[in-house]
Amino acid sequence: MPEPKVKMNSAERIESLKAGTVGALSVSLAFLIATLSNSWVLAERFEGLAELQMTTGINWLVSGAIAFLSGFLFGVTYRYVIRDDENPHLKTGTVLAFGLVRGLAQLDIGLNLTDTFWSLGILGVESIFCFAIACFTLEWAIHQYWVKPFKST
Repeated sequence: MPEPKVKMNSAERIESLKAGTVGALSVSLAFLIATLSNSWVLAERFEGLAELQMTTGINWLVSGAIAFLSGFLFGVTYRYVIRDDENPHLKTGTVLAFGLVRGLAQLDIGLNLTDTFWSLGILGVESIFCFAIACFTLEWAIHQYWVKPFKST
């Protein structure tokens, strides 16, 4: 027996767009804070972490654009994953999944380019931090009724 098709109305699309925008802005802001603290604090105080400094504008813009797009996808996905139930494992699992995928991708590239294990670990933690901030921001937006959770059927 074929499964019934779920029709998505324009109101649901708008809510997904709002969730994606909240996610994109919050991951971008968290990325900016993490990048500035990595460059100005960690890389300055610890000689082995000098690779954390963003040196060129194009690298920073590309990384920022990736953070923005990742945040948007996280926001939309998070809205559909959590739906209207209160399962904390879904929330933390989504944050860890997105954070680990981004962090492990950085680790994979970094292992080929650098020998500094600590800077790669910091980038992995930074990724989880960015998505955790987006999670808290989305939860706050949902509790303020700015974004409506997806309704389970």
